[in-house]
Amino acid sequence: MLIIPVKEGESIDRALKKFKKKFEKTGVVKELRARQQYTKFSVKRREEIKHAVYVAKMKSEEL
Repeated sequence: MLIIPVKEGESIDRALKKFKKKFEKTGVVKELRARQQYTKFSVKRREEIKHAVYVAKMKSEEL
């Protein structure tokens, strides 16, 4: 359950923006979409390795 503290006088648009940001961070929609179709383990693993290589490359360029 998400709890969004709203300060006195704060607009509802601002509170809604906070809610959307928090909801996006939880990853519920991403997980729901992933569960709609089966992905083989080998494909998942390949994507993980691909992402790890990308992250390592970005970190090495940063230094």
